[in-house]
Amino acid sequence: MEITKDTRVSDILLEYGDIADVMEIFGVKRVGKYSLRMFLAKALTVEWAARIHKVPLDEFLEILNQAVAKK
Repeated sequence: MEITKDTRVSDILLEYGDIADVMEIFGVKRVGKYSLRMFLAKALTVEWAARIHKVPLDEFLEILNQAVAKK
């Protein structure tokens, strides 16, 4: 799975749960399967997560893709 600015945060967490620690560095907290935050994460894209947490999109994408590549 290639992570782009349009990738949903929930998809990343479901596919690569073990990189949740990387995402938490940027303020994207772990979400439970049936929690309200998981519902919100389904609508949240990588681009919006970067904006909300004031992280440059390019930097956010690079780190996420590096974490996925190591898997």
